[in-house]
Amino acid sequence: MKVTSKTVAETRFSLSALMNPRDANPLGNVHGGVIMKLVDEAGSIVAMRHAGYPVVTVAVDSMAFLSPIRVGNLVTCEAEVTFVGHTSIEARVEVIAENPYEGSRITANVAYLVYVALDESGKPVQVPGLETITPEEKQRAEQAAQRQQLRKQRRADERMNGDDGR
Repeated sequence: MKVTSKTVAETRFSLSALMNPRDANPLGNVHGGVIMKLVDEAGSIVAMRHAGYPVVTVAVDSMAFLSPIRVGNLVTCEAEVTFVGHTSIEARVEVIAENPYEGSRITANVAYLVYVALDESGKPVQVPGLETITPEEKQRAEQAAQRQQLRKQRRADERMNGDDGR
């Protein structure tokens, strides 16, 4: 029997990786693509935990690089579900860069990604509802619902203007 709803805390996940020279440019700054891959992995884990099914990434709604990440930093991606639709799940992923020698930590990136859950035949499948408990979870869910409305409006505008995304 499938669960009808889950809390944000039930699917929360953290993924950490130490940044090495192979992850960076000659100046020692980690490539954005390396961070994007970690963000997508963390986001997909929370989406799969929530859905109980495999998921595919359908949108990267926002990915703001707030501060550079350097070789030697420990990067932690803290992910949680912020919104669910019928078959879609939005995940918020906060990227924290830590200097392990000093213990200093900064938020280097915050990203919002959207996933769709797929059944065994690869068709979109309904996902459980989302229970928000804390005031912060409730606020993030309200903001996520606004982002979802904007996404829907953008898609409608693109269809009206003949832009099918290809």
